[in-house]
Amino acid sequence: MKSRVTKLFGIEYPIIAGGMVWCSGWKLASAVSNAGGLGLIGAGSMTPEVLREHIVQCREAIDVDSERKPFGVNVPLMKPNVDEIMQIIAEEHVPVVFTSAGSPKKWTSWLHEHGIKVAHVVSSSIFARKCEEAGVDAVVAEGFEAGGHNGKEETTTMCLIPAARKATSLPLIAAGGITSGEAILATQVLGAEGVQIGTLFALTQESGAHEAFKRRCLDLNEGDTKLLLRKLSPTRLVKGSFYDAIEEAENRGASSEELLDIIGIGKTKVGIFDGDLENGELEIGQGASLLKGNDIEPVGIVMQRLVLEYEQALASLGAY
Repeated sequence: MKSRVTKLFGIEYPIIAGGMVWCSGWKLASAVSNAGGLGLIGAGSMTPEVLREHIVQCREAIDVDSERKPFGVNVPLMKPNVDEIMQIIAEEHVPVVFTSAGSPKKWTSWLHEHGIKVAHVVSSSIFARKCEEAGVDAVVAEGFEAGGHNGKEETTTMCLIPAARKATSLPLIAAGGITSGEAILATQVLGAEGVQIGTLFALTQESGAHEAFKRRCLDLNEGDTKLLLRKLSPTRLVKGSFYDAIEEAENRGASSEELLDIIGIGKTKVGIFDGDLENGELEIGQGASLLKGNDIEPVGIVMQRLVLEYEQALASLGAY
């Protein structure tokens, strides 16, 4: 599984855990890094002070036998206090930053000056090309299957990866709907050199999400998530009371302002972190239905299975 992505980040496997709001705290990030991947802390749901605490705890948790394994922070560039977030990241000597939800032009050079490697998340080949122009070290191409906020292009991973591969010469990381070693191999065939996985890690023991949310997601059937909120920021939601309210409003042509009123403040925390499945906003990827019936497992077991599935899938190709 060695690739430019493993070399770039100094990791054993080209597997990155997405920096998900209310899921990706220090426990999840450190567990993925300790298992040979790259764990990301999700700054999107953290105040600057809380982020610093998670960075410190993550560093302590992955300092094993004097061998410090890398970790990173995901920063949505639309955050109003992004300047303060970046300053903390530099002060704490975080080795890797994944940026999203904005243009990487402003921050990439600044992060490089502080010795930080930069990857940026995109939803189209056009933005992949712009990332290269901005000087990032790697591109994450995230397909329509992903949970949470999605690209307006609604391009699936199977279509996006080969298009992004043609658009950029940078190390390419696939994201969206990847829940198995077989899927990792498929993305490599299409031109990716690593994967970013969200849904699978969001439902592990180390994820900061509430157990009720995890169990709900592990009981989803095909079609139980859908992309809504296209007038604002396309978001993949789990069907339920909040979903119904948004869908009803959109079907009758609700304005952006009305949709914002329905969303309110902190609904993702209510649903994902607090576990209020009725009143909260539940975000997860399409791949959750492929995990139906699974247990809530530790990251170490999940990583071992991903690697084994990958190796078995690769070996099976020799039979043809």
